[in-house]
Amino acid sequence: MESKILELIQNLTNINSPSGNAYNAISYVKQKVEHLGYSTQLTNKGALIITVEGEDNERQRCITAHVDTLGAMVKEIKEDGRLTIDLIGGFKYNAIEGEYCQIETDSGETYTGTICLHETSVHVYRENEKIPRDIEHMEVRIDEKTSSKKETEDLGIEVGNFISFDPRTEITSSGFIKSRHLDDKASVAMILDLLERIKNEQIKLPHTIQFYISNNEEIGYGANASISNKIVEFIAFDMGALGEGQSSDEYTVSICAKDASGPYHKELKTHLVNLCKFNHIPYKIDIYPYYTSDASAALKAGADIKHGLFGAGIESSHALERTHIDSIHAAQNLLYAYCLSSIN
Repeated sequence: MESKILELIQNLTNINSPSGNAYNAISYVKQKVEHLGYSTQLTNKGALIITVEGEDNERQRCITAHVDTLGAMVKEIKEDGRLTIDLIGGFKYNAIEGEYCQIETDSGETYTGTICLHETSVHVYRENEKIPRDIEHMEVRIDEKTSSKKETEDLGIEVGNFISFDPRTEITSSGFIKSRHLDDKASVAMILDLLERIKNEQIKLPHTIQFYISNNEEIGYGANASISNKIVEFIAFDMGALGEGQSSDEYTVSICAKDASGPYHKELKTHLVNLCKFNHIPYKIDIYPYYTSDASAALKAGADIKHGLFGAGIESSHALERTHIDSIHAAQNLLYAYCLSSIN
């Protein structure tokens, strides 16, 4: 079981899927769940919905996780053939300095490159540590023989092409998973593992669940549409934010009490905590100060739901992320217990 969830995480993180171009990741999940025998629905904006029937079809749940990730777009082709980039998602340029990347053209060609500070060489630029890491100074150095705007354009690269970052996924012997985009591909992997368990063990859920794999969460509107009006509880199965002043860690499941959008539903949060206590699942309750989720996006869109959020604790979110298999197991166990619990 452990090797399977780790394989799923590694497979997903290695699929390029920045917000706006998550088609391949959605296709991967769709193929996996259809192979298990589930029917799927693609929304107009490209999200994937897997509905699992339960005993109660009138009071339903939605559990969402997202395959879209941070990324970038070509903003400008410079006169020396390099690329100015514009960011997709909430992060800063310093989080990707020195990172390997791929540029995908509209015809499907891909080129590799490196995201550099223009003034990188210390043998040429003095005090370059003082130079801002911003759109004016950061660029992509393409791994092709190109030294002019025309030569780069001749490759088929143009403004608006998507740029994806090398995830650099590694699994250590001590149980750590290091990778970009664990937010939120670790959660999607856990949902895939759960769906296989439901099918293999012929589990009958107490309530119908709409598993919603969203493709625009990082830009604020992943799962706020195409939601059944029968849904009364909505869970964002996403990452727990770690750092100074936070109680969450890499070894427990993190339950969100409040984020930048405001408090999460008190009764639903209490239900999640009680499930952890009853099932001896290690957990932490936390507040994420600079964070919003697809659950809060659904509320803003007008959904009449109880909303909650929990997931594995992810260190260094929106950069080179890390979690531990203990946190994955805790999040899996809470997800399973929640799906088998009854709505109050």
